[in-house]
Amino acid sequence: MPDYCHMQGTMTNGKKLHSLIPLADFKAVLGIDDREDALSRYCLTTATYTIEQYCMRRLLRKNHFERIDYSGDLILPLREYPVREVLGVYPISKEQAASSRRFAIKEEILEPDLYNVIPECGSEEDWPYAISLSPAIRRFLNIEALHVLYIAGYSIGKTPPDLAAACLELAAWNMNRYRSRKTVVTGNGRGNGERFEIAMPENVRALLEPYRRKII
Repeated sequence: MPDYCHMQGTMTNGKKLHSLIPLADFKAVLGIDDREDALSRYCLTTATYTIEQYCMRRLLRKNHFERIDYSGDLILPLREYPVREVLGVYPISKEQAASSRRFAIKEEILEPDLYNVIPECGSEEDWPYAISLSPAIRRFLNIEALHVLYIAGYSIGKTPPDLAAACLELAAWNMNRYRSRKTVVTGNGRGNGERFEIAMPENVRALLEPYRRKII
């Protein structure tokens, strides 16, 4: 776990809080006043990063730029979900991929009528999303890959109730550990479940199980 004293100066400099729940909600539920504002921010951020690590995915809403190799399949899974919006799909030709100046080559955006997203963007399905390409894409015979720019994840304060509850409980647990100075928990560290048990209570892990990355 990162050092709190080192983080304290960086958490109050106006940078957007990396948290699944609003700071004000956390402080209101726990009855925390502004004297522990920095510690509250730190515990929320630490809890959110721990949750994302455990779930093996990014959960907070952000932009993603993903390269997907193309081998002729019309269904291309996206790594992060739920997808809110696809901002652009860019086919990369074999010539572009092989060029040492490929990043200087202007990419051509794929027309929106040549693809759609499943499930539909903006749905609340917490399941891997995919780009579904039109068969007409096969006219681009020399495609090596596709670059996809998209927005995925949950906005702060708009996460599902059980995910928000997991963040609240884990952040509160972290805060109690710091308050009591019990920042070291023993454990043998063997196995995935045991490794996370030393940083995450069992009830929090139970809340998070539906949000762990699903492999398809």
